[in-house]
Amino acid sequence: MDVAGQGYLDKMLKTGGAARLPVAGAVAALRGVLRLALDVALPPLCPACRGPIGDGAGLCASCWSKLSLIEPPYCARLGIPFTYDPGPGLLSLEAIADPPAYDRARAAVRYDDIARALVHAFKYGDRLDLAPLMGRWMARAGRELLTDADALVPVPLHWRRLWARRFNQSAALAGTISAVCNVPVLHGALQRARATAHQVGLSKSERAQNVQGAFKIPPAQKAAVAGKRLVLVDDVLTSGATVDTCAHSLLRAGAAHVDVLVFARVVAPLRTPI
Repeated sequence: MDVAGQGYLDKMLKTGGAARLPVAGAVAALRGVLRLALDVALPPLCPACRGPIGDGAGLCASCWSKLSLIEPPYCARLGIPFTYDPGPGLLSLEAIADPPAYDRARAAVRYDDIARALVHAFKYGDRLDLAPLMGRWMARAGRELLTDADALVPVPLHWRRLWARRFNQSAALAGTISAVCNVPVLHGALQRARATAHQVGLSKSERAQNVQGAFKIPPAQKAAVAGKRLVLVDDVLTSGATVDTCAHSLLRAGAAHVDVLVFARVVAPLRTPI
């Protein structure tokens, strides 16, 4: 044994580390046995179809093949996919006719049957274990937004809805993205000032009216927002009314730049670039 190895051994013996080594090994082995027993008793299921999956993570092969990832080409502003590649920087009809307050939006997947099942399991089925999976996909889809971002801002819930649901799905996703990209999360930078009705079933104009004035920047958070490049994080983008209202609030508070990153977005069957 060399001098360095002998010194390390002496230190372990003096501090009792040698006695802890076999204990740590035994604990790790016990955890492995318990994990194996749990997998046998309760085999991991696909979060979308509830069918068995082999390795205990992600989707089954069938659901994965049906998931619609959003890849280029897409609108440089809204991130909605095009049917063909028109070249860089091209905008959709929607982006030209009704430009949003935020600069760019990106989504990991289309909001189809598989994405809907994942979102519902995550939000309403207490499947917080899906946050790392969904957040990693979002980090990949939003890498161009995250490169220069100063902070992530989760879209907030009203306190009554947060109390009923027990967690904010947008904050959970932001936590995973932060861990992947090393961009901090500004918790509390944006608050929902009043409760709003559910957006499901509302038209685009009704959605915009429903969330008008619903968000505010607390006075104590304005310094954290001013001059910053921010990325709003949410689970689903439908009409864009919620994130557009949030972006307006952040920009009025002095934010320099606001982008939007979501897990899934509703996409019409065909999109034609200008």
